[in-house]
Amino acid sequence: MASRTDLTNAIRALAMDAVQQANSGHPGMPMGMAEIAFALWNRHLRHNPANPGWADRDRFVLSNGHGSMLLYSLLHLTGYELSIDDLKSFRQLHSKTPGHPEYGYAPGIETTTGPLGQGISNAVGMALAEKLLAAQFNRPGHQVIDHHTYVFLGDGCLMEGISHEVCSLAGTWGLGKLICFWDDNGISIDGHVEGWFTDDTPKRFEAYGWQVIAGVDGHDIDAVDAAIVAAKAESNRPTLICCKTVIGQGSPNKAGGHDVHGAPLGAAEIEATRAHIGWSHAPFVVPEDVYAGWNAREAGAAREADWNSRFAAYRAAHPELAAELERRLRGELPANWQEVRRGAINKIAEAGQTVATRKASQIAIEAFSPALPEMLGGSADLTGSNLTNWSGSKWLTDEGQGNYISYGVREFGMAAIMNGVALHGGLRPYGGTFLMFSEYARNALRMAALMKINPIFVFTHDSIGLGEDGPTHQPVEQTATLRYVPNMDVWRPADTTETAVAWAEVIESRQRPASLILSRQNLPFVARDAAQIESIARGGYVLREADGGAPQLVLIATGSELDLALKAREQLAAEGVRVRVVSMPSTNVFDRQDAAYKASVLPRGVPRVAVEAGVSDFWRKYVGLEGEGAVVGIDTFGESAPAPALYKHFGITVEAVVAAGRSLL
Repeated sequence: MASRTDLTNAIRALAMDAVQQANSGHPGMPMGMAEIAFALWNRHLRHNPANPGWADRDRFVLSNGHGSMLLYSLLHLTGYELSIDDLKSFRQLHSKTPGHPEYGYAPGIETTTGPLGQGISNAVGMALAEKLLAAQFNRPGHQVIDHHTYVFLGDGCLMEGISHEVCSLAGTWGLGKLICFWDDNGISIDGHVEGWFTDDTPKRFEAYGWQVIAGVDGHDIDAVDAAIVAAKAESNRPTLICCKTVIGQGSPNKAGGHDVHGAPLGAAEIEATRAHIGWSHAPFVVPEDVYAGWNAREAGAAREADWNSRFAAYRAAHPELAAELERRLRGELPANWQEVRRGAINKIAEAGQTVATRKASQIAIEAFSPALPEMLGGSADLTGSNLTNWSGSKWLTDEGQGNYISYGVREFGMAAIMNGVALHGGLRPYGGTFLMFSEYARNALRMAALMKINPIFVFTHDSIGLGEDGPTHQPVEQTATLRYVPNMDVWRPADTTETAVAWAEVIESRQRPASLILSRQNLPFVARDAAQIESIARGGYVLREADGGAPQLVLIATGSELDLALKAREQLAAEGVRVRVVSMPSTNVFDRQDAAYKASVLPRGVPRVAVEAGVSDFWRKYVGLEGEGAVVGIDTFGESAPAPALYKHFGITVEAVVAAGRSLL
């Protein structure tokens, strides 16, 4: 039987060998957190390596994701489908073991980490999802949702501003099943952190309302184990376990210094480390008794079998609840979804309301949400402006009841928490703020797209049309840059019908996040036939055909500027110009259509004018270079004034669209 020393040293050896072979990476953290990992993974973590997607597993998040070899070593040693050859391929092209943990690459990776602070933020979302689902589905005698979320984090995570946003909320929400381990090694890339990180971290977390277990020797397995027991005993507060460690523990000459943080140890130091820790095995060789000491397959299978038995009893006692929980955990829409979709869109189209698209969004939420109890709404302190609530909204309570969250002024934290909720499963998060403040949330939006998960980001006050709040609040480049994020679907609808279709499409999305770009000001309703309503889902479609023959000019517009294009068409038609108007609420979706469809909407050889109250360069891909096509947009920051005055001042008018069209003819 391998000793605890051998089991922890296996982590150290695999980490330093993989980093050395890759000639890049971060060996220090895995070597320094080996005992903490042993205490958690060998004594407490409820998981099943044979089924990484088991619904009631504990979630483990490596927020300090640069130390990815710690997680890869644990997954390999405990029996996940991650081979020693996968570890040898660390940081190599197409491997399961990239430089930072990537969701979907290897089994057992709960979220992509690397941008510091976002792992803990995702974990707050996971713990929130667990609490909400437990409140919704557990019944007396049937605790079918009952698991913990564990997080490893370092000084860098705690320095990032997002950690303040989310950890404050975790305390407010009383997430008692969230347990975090602070790797307090006092080192970052620049060296000893005393010069730039002198916070009293325990007092900081006490102020958030957390349980803090301070002064734990991170190299004493029994001390860490006792701290975990105490953390699990606290049901009303999240817990921070402060673990004092030595970075690169085991390295005789580099431990405790910043040199071991983010670079290979080097062949000579690895040889010295092997001798120092008593690990005589060749690189990537792990003895069978060490594997046996780590293997979690048998225990994991037993835990899941016990849960399956308990869930069968739950299903017998509460069949409707069980079926609903299983549907939601599978990420499937209700069986009658298509009927709900058609009915809601047709009703909204028939109503023909002239409202702001932020209000149109609320109308769509009101129409769809009764059929979708998994929807979890929210706003970053702008509910009355974003209009993300509906008549069935129930604000989150301490007991985990509710389906709507006031995140406070925490745009980045909100987005990252939404990512965690989506990753957990069983709930579908959407959250709102002003489009301008997508900038605060930007990296979490990118992470959602990178992971191919499907939170819905609601961004209102979408242009200079918000008016008097001025250039600090007027988005100019934001819509375009969001469209450039790979795998992000951006929708900028023009009225109630397009907004309803946009909502239906993003609800159906399984592997793409969405950004809904919505106006503050009222936008006129546009009449469409049934075929046109159906075509909205293709991202771009012919809204008004040229009168009297083939089009001589195509006008492309989105959102609030669609009305300008329609009025310009009328004026040009009076001059004898045949004009087609194309509405393109989602360029991302339109770009995925086949070539024949795109050519049917935007015929080759016909000059085009695009109009949108945003930066003009984005639209060159559709209209061509100067002289081939034209763009009516805004390439400066805005001003403070009523919206009509701003549109006139910046030349985003019917007259400007008409003039641009004439210039091409």
